[in-house]
Amino acid sequence: MKKKKPDYSHLSPCQPIGIFDSGVGGLTVARELKRMLPLENFIYYGDTKHLPYGDKSPQAIVGYVTKITDFLLSQNCKAIVIACNTATANALKEVLELVQGRVPVIDVISPVAEKVAFEIHTNVGVIATKATVCSGLYKKSIRKHNKFIKVDELATPLLVPAIEEGFKNHPITHSIIYNYLSSPKLKNIETLILGCTHYPLLIEEIRHFYGNRVRVIDSPRIVISALKTELEQHNLLNTETKGTYHKFYVSDLTRNFEKISKKIFGNSIPLELHPL
Repeated sequence: MKKKKPDYSHLSPCQPIGIFDSGVGGLTVARELKRMLPLENFIYYGDTKHLPYGDKSPQAIVGYVTKITDFLLSQNCKAIVIACNTATANALKEVLELVQGRVPVIDVISPVAEKVAFEIHTNVGVIATKATVCSGLYKKSIRKHNKFIKVDELATPLLVPAIEEGFKNHPITHSIIYNYLSSPKLKNIETLILGCTHYPLLIEEIRHFYGNRVRVIDSPRIVISALKTELEQHNLLNTETKGTYHKFYVSDLTRNFEKISKKIFGNSIPLELHPL
């Protein structure tokens, strides 16, 4: 039976795109959105009060994520980007049920898994939070498209707290990266997926560890490419050149979020408090 094409005729190209994550990691996706689709309006939500999601129960994650999705829908968003691997792995089904086909939903695992499955025929490693690794979603998603790819997943729970605490380019983080990437699980990989949107903030340090031996996947670019394709298919790309806006909401105002967001965007961004 042919799948029914969604009807988004009620949506307008000038409506904002909703993006959310547990903290600053999703800002790597927002930054790529701003770079690749500069005319798009977007609303970002960082659940700083409950980060990191990686050590939370699936039930708790579903609770946080559905509330955030409700908020973004109330802000008249034309699409939802789940810029969090842990949220995708544990609550994608619930988000889709809540949205009920009213707007497109782009997650951060499916586009990456599909691209890797069709373009790479090697041993693939995935580093991610405990919750994402426990879900096994990367392995399932990649092997759904290409059953011959070997996928090894490694939980790297200390990386998100290190990033959120501002320890980028710090001896502590270098030591954590070295110990994780030296794991026997990743010994024979030829491609590494950064299975958390926080991790691109450490991409140069990770590439330095491997030299040219391992291809490190740039997930935010792949995700925004998938979003662009989806918007193009439904004539929802914004072409209005005047009045572009970006709004940033957090569930708790933290100094670290302000500090890291400034580094990501190159300048301070106005933060609005909106507790769940």
